[in-house]
Amino acid sequence: MSAVTETDIKGMMAKLGNEAKAASATLAVASTDAKNDALCKMAESLRDNIDNIIEANKIDMAAGEQKGLTKAMLDRLMLDHGRIHAMAVGLEAIAGLADPVGSEITRWQAPANGLDIARVRTPLGVIGIIYESRPNVTADAGGLCLKSGNAAILRGGSESFHSSHAILNCLLEGLKAAGLPETCIQMVPTTDRAAVGEMLTMADTIDVIVPRGGKSLVERVTNESKVPLFKHLDGICHVYVDQKADPVKARKIVLNAKMRRTGICGAAETILIDSMAVQSHAQVIIDDLIAAGCEVRGDEEISAFDHRVIPASDEDWDTEYLDAIVSIKVVDGVEDAIEHIAEHSSHHTDCIITEDVDAAATFLNEVDSAIVMVNASTQFADGGEFGMGAEIGISTGKMHARGPVGVEQLTSFKYVVRGTGQCRP
Repeated sequence: MSAVTETDIKGMMAKLGNEAKAASATLAVASTDAKNDALCKMAESLRDNIDNIIEANKIDMAAGEQKGLTKAMLDRLMLDHGRIHAMAVGLEAIAGLADPVGSEITRWQAPANGLDIARVRTPLGVIGIIYESRPNVTADAGGLCLKSGNAAILRGGSESFHSSHAILNCLLEGLKAAGLPETCIQMVPTTDRAAVGEMLTMADTIDVIVPRGGKSLVERVTNESKVPLFKHLDGICHVYVDQKADPVKARKIVLNAKMRRTGICGAAETILIDSMAVQSHAQVIIDDLIAAGCEVRGDEEISAFDHRVIPASDEDWDTEYLDAIVSIKVVDGVEDAIEHIAEHSSHHTDCIITEDVDAAATFLNEVDSAIVMVNASTQFADGGEFGMGAEIGISTGKMHARGPVGVEQLTSFKYVVRGTGQCRP
């Protein structure tokens, strides 16, 4: 890259940052009605421009196929009428949420001095979102940042460049119609990776960065960023079939958790089966998965159980396949399952299938993941399914936000102290 190009990228990113910072000051005090109006107008624009968005997506899909993107990546990239409509519905759902900005988290009177103290939600400021092939993140992230009073700088992947910009145009129409600055939601206008590097240094204008993508992206952002992060690591999600699992529930949940959409972070990658449930549950689970087109890899016991199962390697237990591949292992009870998850989980989402209340309680208490479930598919690991309208991502860290990052997670707080003339002695 020439020095001129580097200078251009620095200038471009500085302009985005300064404009976002100015817009965030406006958004922080914008009325709920104005934000909701913008969100509804965005949804309307998405529906009005479905054909344009699909045409832009066709360009990205053709380039992705030529580039040799995996089936899972292409599935994430693809937009159709249903997915665009879902984006619009998501924006309307965000509009229907309570406005977190200015809401009191708690309030009390200090007994020693009589001060009235409230903890009140405030926007974070400017949020940078770096994502890869999912163009729908453009609408989800833009809408969530807007509702929570934050300006957004979006950096979509090169694979979704045309699709993301087509969606962005709809968001800008909504902002303009509602009388809010179009700089509230901006997108980095280049696919040059140097722009990401520059973005990671912009601590003066960006308050937090959310990386949403593969391991290499998250590792790069983690290693280079001077800006605080909400990190989303691998989705190595487990389903543990307990010895007291209902057979019908187990079959339905395992199949859905793995095969509903294999390319999402909430897809199950490893199935753990209690040794006492192998004879009663393993065969039908394997049959269902193979019939659905899933490659099954198993430990020694599972491999011996069915000749169609491919022996698993040590690497399988630490792999996020994002494909129609699953690994199955036999464990000796809930504590053994928890031990395996502790060693191999990415702390995203893990599930137990059981009718045993005590086993369920043990699992929920001891599994240290952002989302733990009983008798439900891991594919529900999604902010929209949690009633949060949408999500920017699933944070697998422990600081500030954990799990689905929605409007409340995109706020911080300040203390509002009201006195009646008190002076400290």
